[in-house]
Amino acid sequence: SKTMAEFSTLSKQMKHRDRDMVPKVLVQAMFGLMLASVALVGYAQISDQPLSGVLTDSPIAAERSIILSGNRSDGVQVLDDAGTVIAASTDEKAGFIDVIWMSVNRARTVADVPSDAPLRLVRRDNGHVAIFDDTTGWMIELIGYGQDNVAAFAKLID
Repeated sequence: SKTMAEFSTLSKQMKHRDRDMVPKVLVQAMFGLMLASVALVGYAQISDQPLSGVLTDSPIAAERSIILSGNRSDGVQVLDDAGTVIAASTDEKAGFIDVIWMSVNRARTVADVPSDAPLRLVRRDNGHVAIFDDTTGWMIELIGYGQDNVAAFAKLID
């Protein structure tokens, strides 16, 4: 068993070690960044600065009805109104189709609606592509997901 002196020495070492793990200047810098962020946001709100980096709504230029069908092991197919396969997640650089299928299925499971209802694939006037699920209200603007991922759907409507 440890003596009281050994325990006291160990306790002092741990206290000293914990104090050195995060330097005081780093903590001060962190709080400084937090205060600067709050100050900048506050200034932008008070001075009525225009919003930047906000998605602007653009009219729909083209629209197509699609159905996502499949499973994780065999892949997901994109079908048109006639039931013809127009793309598949197993195609080269089309794995994002599987990601969208999982998101749509999750939203439909939560909303307790059928999983085989069509989606609306749209291209906006500004060139952005979006997918709407009218059965759940779910939608996704395909911006910032990478060129290949967006192209997996954009090529189906262009």
